[in-house]
Amino acid sequence: MRAWLMDSYEGIGKLRLAEVADPEPGPGQVLLGMRYAALNPADAFLSQAMYPARPSLPHILGRDGVGDVLALGAGVESVHAGETVGILCGITGATAWGTLAGKTVVSAANLVPIPDGWSLEEMAGAPVVFLTAWQALTQWSDPPAPPAGGSVLLVTGASGGVGTASVLLGKSMNLTVVALTRSPEKGAKLKELGADFVFAPDSKTLRDSVKNSIAPKRVDLAVDTVGGPQFNDVVAMLGPGGRISAVGRSNGVVPEFNTAALFFKRNRIGGVSASDYSAGAAQAVWKQIVGRLDRARRRPVVDQVFPFEEVKSAFARLAQGPMGKVLVRILPIEGPR
Repeated sequence: MRAWLMDSYEGIGKLRLAEVADPEPGPGQVLLGMRYAALNPADAFLSQAMYPARPSLPHILGRDGVGDVLALGAGVESVHAGETVGILCGITGATAWGTLAGKTVVSAANLVPIPDGWSLEEMAGAPVVFLTAWQALTQWSDPPAPPAGGSVLLVTGASGGVGTASVLLGKSMNLTVVALTRSPEKGAKLKELGADFVFAPDSKTLRDSVKNSIAPKRVDLAVDTVGGPQFNDVVAMLGPGGRISAVGRSNGVVPEFNTAALFFKRNRIGGVSASDYSAGAAQAVWKQIVGRLDRARRRPVVDQVFPFEEVKSAFARLAQGPMGKVLVRILPIEGPR
């Protein structure tokens, strides 16, 4: 089969397209012929040794995607040959070979059917970002209750994969959503997804603009996907008891962070990692996510689909800042769907 191989930890630019032997499913595993693979920032971080996983080399990146069931390992009864399925979070693309290949082996416990009415592209890009967004929104056991009712959610990097997922899920939870994006065009699309307010994160009046738009409320929960200097603005905009779910750091480290900024409003910061889900927990959460999107008549947002041969261009698009998910189309296997 063809696969994009990572031979070193020197970054995406060093990936190479090559022929390798087809993998074979072991007990409890399924061999998939890949239709689509989704790209995630974690892939780029892993390729630079900036991710906890340290797989043996050569490695194949790609955490989620959609494929056709080609063969079953011993003991697998939950799926059948010929089905087209999606991949939830697991070790795929982290410590095991991933989805940027013609075929891949996945634990049957990490496979789900395509939801009714969803396209294969929508399914391929949804699992990692929606499971991440769900954890970011729900990880606090005692969410703050603002005095005027109706919590306020702030989403940084709102046009990205986790950002759009957070906006969609946040609205399904009846939150007032404040979205940050530098692009007016993306801002308009975020409004279409349900964001109540959209602001440019580099505006000199950002703090006052957010404060005035939601007054007399304050930000109760922030999903921060970018880190960097903007993180201090996020902390400043929190209300009493406000939380930050830290998801990403595309803007780098936080400079000169003063922990005293957390003291008097008793604010909290918590990390988010979709890989922390067990297979059973991911399945249960996924059902809730699909149900919420169906009731809201919403679907995952796909930015652009690249041919398999253009994986490096797809990663370049991811680095630019997409509107939703960046996907790679892998030559389809003859069969269903």
